[in-house]
Amino acid sequence: MKTTYAIRKLVQEALYIRKLTPAIENEINYELTRLGYISDADYEALELLMSEMDAGRVQLVPNP
Repeated sequence: MKTTYAIRKLVQEALYIRKLTPAIENEINYELTRLGYISDADYEALELLMSEMDAGRVQLVPNP
């Protein structure tokens, strides 16, 4: 399987700006659909993002 880092980069961007924007969320969903699987590293990155959202350190930004 070819490894890509797109999901981890998107999670990194969301953590950096402390916001999960619709654009970032759509790109993550696109990558998950395109790949058809999730690697352990991507799973851990998404788990970290969800944990940060649960703790209130990353905000979900609604569509304008």
